[in-house]
Amino acid sequence: MSETSPAAVVILAAGEGRRMKSRTPKVLHTLCGRTMVGHALAAAQELGPARLVVVVGHGRDQVSDEVAAVAPDARVVVQDQQFGTGHAVRMVTEAIGVVPGTVVVTLGDMPLLRAETLRALVERHHQEGNAVTVLTARGDAAGYGRIVRDPQGAFLRIVEEGDATPAERAIDEYNSGLFAFDGTLLADAIKRVTTDNAQQQEYLTDMVDILRRDGHQVGTLTAADAGEVAGINDRVQLAAARRALNDRTLEGWMRAGVTVVDPLSTWVDVTVTIGEDAEIGPQTQLLGTTVIGEGAKIGPGCLLEDTTVGEDAVLLHAVCRQAEVGPRVTVGPFAYLRPGASIAADAHIGTYVELKKSTVGPGAKLPHLTYVGDATIGAGANIGAGVIFANYDGQAKHPTTVGEHAFVGSNTVLVAPVTVGDGAYTAAGSAIAEDVPAGDLGIARGRQHNSDGWVVRNRAGTRSAGAATRARSLDLNEGS
Repeated sequence: MSETSPAAVVILAAGEGRRMKSRTPKVLHTLCGRTMVGHALAAAQELGPARLVVVVGHGRDQVSDEVAAVAPDARVVVQDQQFGTGHAVRMVTEAIGVVPGTVVVTLGDMPLLRAETLRALVERHHQEGNAVTVLTARGDAAGYGRIVRDPQGAFLRIVEEGDATPAERAIDEYNSGLFAFDGTLLADAIKRVTTDNAQQQEYLTDMVDILRRDGHQVGTLTAADAGEVAGINDRVQLAAARRALNDRTLEGWMRAGVTVVDPLSTWVDVTVTIGEDAEIGPQTQLLGTTVIGEGAKIGPGCLLEDTTVGEDAVLLHAVCRQAEVGPRVTVGPFAYLRPGASIAADAHIGTYVELKKSTVGPGAKLPHLTYVGDATIGAGANIGAGVIFANYDGQAKHPTTVGEHAFVGSNTVLVAPVTVGDGAYTAAGSAIAEDVPAGDLGIARGRQHNSDGWVVRNRAGTRSAGAATRARSLDLNEGS
């Protein structure tokens, strides 16, 4: 923890969010790879606070589970009834006691907030020795508390919109809802916040006036980008925030040496990693913990989730979930790599190929129309068109092994469990249910029989019968 790291960060995440019109608690709605409260936790963790506290209320069990998954060391405090932001912070002080040092209070529905902005707030708070420092913004202040100053510009108080006079409502500087407090002074003053206001709630904003009247210094920091402190109250605002955060993410990757061909149709989660000189094509989504290697080309039309792609690989119109794609591999178009698919270097996965829980060796080729499940395919093997790895017997899954440089003929069915040895072949159209030893040719298909004249006898009057009659007449004439 650095000298300017806060003693605690408190995230207020108890609200219901009725305007979301959702069974999901507001702070659990997602954008760019994290829930809203997940974004708040990530920003707070970057400050390195000694303590991290999240206030929950509506949907407390769901929100608590998310907090535990994202930040296991965080303390959860329950606000049984939502009587305002001041009441929420009072619940924290009653639960954990006095916290000497700087206490930052932030919000769980502000996903665009950067850790750098929180850090600047803490630094301003320390530099000025304030009892409280408020992060403010300028612009359209509708719905926000206004920052009231004296004629010399000194910060006096915050007035909520419902309690503001017409002159105060005309003020364009507003409260973001983010504060840095002296923890010792906070624990005392929060007890004196009243409900004497239009909403009959305990406003955290009243702390400014209380602390100033106690003779303590209060201050502000104006956010450089008002968009960072935009709260999310409905799905329209959520969509706008999702677009803004995605644009920010893509700009960061482009400045780091990644080509994004069409930023308007490309979506990349904040948890994704992309190497230099990678190229992301239009209509592509990179989700979760996906990692893209240097020089890889992804898209157009790809969806990758929790997938690793090696350097210089090429993926086109592919869907990959929890898969591993090695260096210089080519995938697609229209391939589906399901969880557990692992493709080694220089292999090729072609059109309409689906892999599940299978390993493909270096340089192996699966060009088209193939399903592979629970299989191991050796280096340099070639899997023909229309091959099916029949891994499921109706009760259990079984493995298939194809050896190095083996050749599986088109339209073969490999009935697991079965092994095709190194350098072995299977004849096209075979149903292979027994092992094929190394170097052997496996044939498992019925012998062909042609019934002479069947079409003319059984389909008389059809176009097929007419064509057959003409062809047979020509054959007879040529043979005479």
